[in-house]
Amino acid sequence: MCMENGSFYSDGVFIQDQLDLPISLELRWGLRRKICGGATVSVCSSSSKLFVGEFGSWYTGSEMPVAASAIYFLNLRGDVLINRLYRDDVGGNMVDAFRTHILQTKELGTCPVRQIGGCSFFYMRISNVYIVIVVSSNANVACAFKFVVEAVALFKSYFGGAFDEDAIRNNFVLIYELLDEIMDFGYPQNLSPEILKLYITQEGVRSPFSSKPLDRPVPNATLQVTGAVGWRREGLVYKKNEVFLDIVESVNLLMSSKGVVLRCDVTGKILMKCFLSGMPDLKLGLNDKIGLEKESQLKSRPTKSGKTIELDDVTFHQCVNLTRFNSEKTVSFVPPDGEFELMKYRITEGVNLPFKVLPTIKELGRTRMEVNVKVKSVFGAKMFALGVVVKIPVPKQTAKTSFTVTSGRAKYNAAIDCLVWKIRKFPGQTEPTLSAEVELISTMTEKKSWTRPPIQMEFQVPMFTASGLRVRFLKVWEKSGYNTVEWVRYITKAGSYEVRC
Repeated sequence: MCMENGSFYSDGVFIQDQLDLPISLELRWGLRRKICGGATVSVCSSSSKLFVGEFGSWYTGSEMPVAASAIYFLNLRGDVLINRLYRDDVGGNMVDAFRTHILQTKELGTCPVRQIGGCSFFYMRISNVYIVIVVSSNANVACAFKFVVEAVALFKSYFGGAFDEDAIRNNFVLIYELLDEIMDFGYPQNLSPEILKLYITQEGVRSPFSSKPLDRPVPNATLQVTGAVGWRREGLVYKKNEVFLDIVESVNLLMSSKGVVLRCDVTGKILMKCFLSGMPDLKLGLNDKIGLEKESQLKSRPTKSGKTIELDDVTFHQCVNLTRFNSEKTVSFVPPDGEFELMKYRITEGVNLPFKVLPTIKELGRTRMEVNVKVKSVFGAKMFALGVVVKIPVPKQTAKTSFTVTSGRAKYNAAIDCLVWKIRKFPGQTEPTLSAEVELISTMTEKKSWTRPPIQMEFQVPMFTASGLRVRFLKVWEKSGYNTVEWVRYITKAGSYEVRC
């Protein structure tokens, strides 16, 4: 599969979902070399792009970053606790260069990436341990740090939640075995604890302070490791089959004092919690423009629908069938058990702003100010917002304030130099106002012009989406044919919601 605007692939995780930027690896071996936990390297003949599995993506060009040459685990004194060399292009004394030029200098916390003697060092401190990855050529820094984070999570799952110097000293053999599995010739492999515990069943020496119960390996290891559904085990049974779906959006707004929108976008995510028996196949339909147009083409008739939206920067969980999404524009997947994030998206056009803020601030001489703020809720009258907070900036030399509000409560917070107006429940289609008189301390020095910071808002609006995104259907298929109950909830929150005054 090949996509021009993104890094989708069918066999692994979409890395941008975790790091918000694509991750790349070098491909030195043959095009059918098995890497990344069973995924293969292949070529898209139409665009001459290379493809890597779980920690890869589509790439163009002839030069691509190389993989890791070595990994070191050091304590705070710089002593090597454990290390693993994956390539012979770096010497065994490279850790001495790291200890001399980085660890023993004051530049330790300035930058996590350093180049010394033709080699690059990527290091991260976890508890009282430094994890250092050494590469000899240009490499993808995001991939290296992503590997470190996932590796530490894997070690914690074996060590009972602890990862420090004592845990490493008590589990040398297990760590070496895991290092051989999670990286091959410097290329990241499968780092999923659920899958690795199926065939590395050795239990680590747990910390006496850990209260986390041991994770028991699930049966049928061959299917889980080699099958296409590594994120869900077989044999799940629930008395009541339910699916909970939450659409959570954050609105970002910057508006001028004249009411002109300078910047506006919505970032959203779809969260799911599944309690389904067996191995169900789910299909989610949204009111996105591309999906509805594709559906009408397949059905050879126009689709009757309301408002459509255009989704930007979409990223999916690894369970989504991207081949089917690319061809049919439908979100089809076999869900993991429990709670997970199905997808993330961003919208920049057609945003429905939940609130409009109309501020009027007058400076009356050197010692007085008048503040009038009207907040109008644009959503429906049957809806309401919760936890609404309006922060109105005032000068630092504020001495006394008096308020008149038609709803909620207001007070002056000297720590942040703001008038804080709180409304617990804000009904739709209403216009509460705040009027305040501010007395300032008179100073003998020449008055400097007050640079007015923007008014900020915080809120949550249930059952409202600023993007207009709606779930058209959620279908569940399972071979036993059981009935399911689907629950859908919408929530819109304030991201960076600012209005200049």
